[in-house]
Amino acid sequence: MTSKLIPADPSAVTVIRKVTPNITTLSAPFTRFGLIKVGGRGTLVRMTNGQVAVFSPTALTPEAKTAVTELGGKVGYIAALDFEHHIFLGPWAAEYPSAKVLGPEGLAEKRAEQKNENVPFAHIFTEQNKRTEKVGGAFDEDFEYEYVGGHANKELVFLYKPDKTLIQADMLFNLPATEQYSKTGIPADAGIFTKLFSFFNRTSPQGQVWQQRFLWNVCAKDKPSFADSCKRIASWNFEKMIPCHGDVIETGSSEVFKRMFAWHLEGKK
Repeated sequence: MTSKLIPADPSAVTVIRKVTPNITTLSAPFTRFGLIKVGGRGTLVRMTNGQVAVFSPTALTPEAKTAVTELGGKVGYIAALDFEHHIFLGPWAAEYPSAKVLGPEGLAEKRAEQKNENVPFAHIFTEQNKRTEKVGGAFDEDFEYEYVGGHANKELVFLYKPDKTLIQADMLFNLPATEQYSKTGIPADAGIFTKLFSFFNRTSPQGQVWQQRFLWNVCAKDKPSFADSCKRIASWNFEKMIPCHGDVIETGSSEVFKRMFAWHLEGKK
């Protein structure tokens, strides 16, 4: 199914790193269409009540389980961050059956069509319930979240408020995927297709216009809804940003977000 997309031995190439004392990332190689090196990243968050929330889970390796244990071991929530980031949802849900699974509308049906493992979703976010669907309890105390239904991939974006860290999947890329390929011995920008895609999906001021065009013309399928979500996310207080594709942005992430989504926040000129 995904042999050309994910590494044969995830344990050997996954980079496990503490971004903050409460947040651990699992960064691994991942190729889009088997050609473009974009990397993949799962994120583990130790909540203030001691539970662990898992976002966009990657391969459930022994090392990943150890990382969960080091954060307290009790997985309370598992979130598929969009319509695409669900490959490893089944193994994680089976390993931690008491966890509540979160995802966007349509994903359960997609997984059924693809004959993926049956995963019971506790919370499904839709364009209609995006402001009323609440996970509740300690989760809502720790996280802000927004369903970006106007995005082509139906994104879920989370802010872990205690550590001022934004967690997202395909909302914004920060290529090349240097950390995610750092244990492979292969340059993160190797290959003509990867070089081109990385060039068009940078966050540097010098190259931002290309990703801005990609966001405007490709990602924002419903521009009014997309802009509304961007404005809400931009109002949050965050310093770090953890994307699924490309390197973590360690500082100044709020300004990066506002700059990259300026056309949606201010209106394209």
